[in-house]
Amino acid sequence: GRVSSPSLIQPTTEATMSSDEESVGSNASEEEEITDLSNSDVCTKYQEASKIVNLALQGLVQQCLPGAKVIDLCQFGTTVIDASVAKLYNKKVNGQPVEKGVAFPVCISVNDIVCNHSPLASEELEPLKEGDIVKIDLGCHIDGYISVAAHTLVVPAGPDSPPAGDDEVLGNVAVAGYNAMLVAADAIKAGATNADVTKAVERVASNYGVSPISTVRMHQMKRFVIDGVKEVALKEPTADELEEGEEKVPECTFEQGEVYAVDVALSTGDGKVRPGTLRTTVFKRNVETSYKLKMKASRYVLSEVDKKFPTLPFTLRHFEEETQAKMGVQECVAHGLLTPYPCLHEKAGEKVAHFKCTVLLLPSGTSRVTGLDMPEYFKTDKTPDEETGKVLAAIAEKAAKKAKKKAAKKKKKKASS
Repeated sequence: GRVSSPSLIQPTTEATMSSDEESVGSNASEEEEITDLSNSDVCTKYQEASKIVNLALQGLVQQCLPGAKVIDLCQFGTTVIDASVAKLYNKKVNGQPVEKGVAFPVCISVNDIVCNHSPLASEELEPLKEGDIVKIDLGCHIDGYISVAAHTLVVPAGPDSPPAGDDEVLGNVAVAGYNAMLVAADAIKAGATNADVTKAVERVASNYGVSPISTVRMHQMKRFVIDGVKEVALKEPTADELEEGEEKVPECTFEQGEVYAVDVALSTGDGKVRPGTLRTTVFKRNVETSYKLKMKASRYVLSEVDKKFPTLPFTLRHFEEETQAKMGVQECVAHGLLTPYPCLHEKAGEKVAHFKCTVLLLPSGTSRVTGLDMPEYFKTDKTPDEETGKVLAAIAEKAAKKAKKKAAKKKKKKASS
């Protein structure tokens, strides 16, 4: 597994001090930058990034119509994020502008493509057509505080004619995926373990008769770190899978003040996805590795990455020299300088649903800050098992209370104005 070392990428040296150093001298603790949710400013940055993620998702859902080009959709989502962050946090801090923008490239993965599809301008696939299953995945950060989300939808005939929802096989895997995300988000709370979450997801998947995609992991997120050390698997690997080289995720316990990406991808197939023929365009700099590159194109790629994307995933589309980027990236990957995020495929004909949200572990409990509601046209005859049903009912009740409170507040505001 990849071990992220956040200390290497903290912008301030104080933030990397050990706890012994902190206790020496009274001014050391004042300089120590608090980068978790116990800092209300950090909390606000997560909330703002989350609003932008949801805004970009909502916009993209409306743009997913017959004839839309994947590359235009990726560009549209990126523009929404960039334009939204441009309005916030424009005051310099210690003479430095606040970093903000895309934290995970906008990916539009259609039908049997599961994830990470963010094509180059020169490698456009066919435009969307009615009935296509689209998975949208994206992330935004403000000052390194990351928020992510993913959503699954069916391309309608037009803007005013929602899909019929008569595909029961797809409806079933989508309902299972969405419910698994809700249940997993609910299970990530201070004191619980990652094994608890894996069990909850496996229970939902087996009850609806679908398979978790085994390569998908949920991750803790820290400042400028999208895949922190603490991980959650969607399923426990079998003895055969362990023999084939699949790794078991080390057990961990969640703590208050942490942030997680709750990522669920389920399939009607066996869940064993594989890379296809599509080019990998999404990469992330591996900050622990250095190497003297031989090729000029590779050096160009690395210097651009270190300048523009030193810690978070990016897409080759953001490079001015596309040909150079395509050439140079290979040597960087070969020597472990870049971690690839390949486009993964399920077998043709199988249906995949992907839902992701971000949760903040606050003193008041776990708060889900991103993710859209499940499209109403996803339906299934199957009902959740008893335990899952209870959790879902409690989540729905909490959401209804929150909505009621919000409506009352609005009414009060209106009355007083």
